[in-house]
Amino acid sequence: MIRKIIKINDSLCTGCGLCAEACHEGAIEIINGKARLVREHFCDGFGDCLPGCPTGAITFEEREAPAYDERAVAASKVEAISCRAGSELSSWPCQLRLVSPLSPSLDGAHLLVAADCTAFAYAAFHRDFMRGRTVLVGCPKLDPVDYTEKLTDIMSRHEIKSVTVARMEVPCCGGLERAARAACPAGVPFRVVTFSTGGKIL
Repeated sequence: MIRKIIKINDSLCTGCGLCAEACHEGAIEIINGKARLVREHFCDGFGDCLPGCPTGAITFEEREAPAYDERAVAASKVEAISCRAGSELSSWPCQLRLVSPLSPSLDGAHLLVAADCTAFAYAAFHRDFMRGRTVLVGCPKLDPVDYTEKLTDIMSRHEIKSVTVARMEVPCCGGLERAARAACPAGVPFRVVTFSTGGKIL
């Protein structure tokens, strides 16, 4: 059918992502640094994305395009909500620098001491590593602290059942592993899982 639909001028697009945020239907995504209309049947033709574009890269055109599919849009939103509801994060905060050593969530915990990047590198991180564990997240390269003292304080105050360290293959993650090893009490099961930058378990 011929209908009004958005058009994105690739040469004007800076990839800022404001249009993707403004599109409530999820028709636009940023791919390789440029906005792309990835689901034509999700574009309702109302142009909520137009005023959000600072360079004027988005305009309307009339052309052959699939009809707007309101049911598909609604189903996509339900799926997105379901994915968010599937979070395995059991305590908050989870940033190691912010977690109180007195937090009751640490009592009898199976600890997951995770480098910041791991959850982004490994797609099933929530399901495979966070479920049933209390998560402590940090990055020894970005946080100007030695985690050893904090982790030792946490593990000496609570009866920790196990410690799993999730780290990337990059050298800077070694600081997180060393701190966790130094803090882990004798006899507590300890393991390290290392991820490649391509998201594989090594």
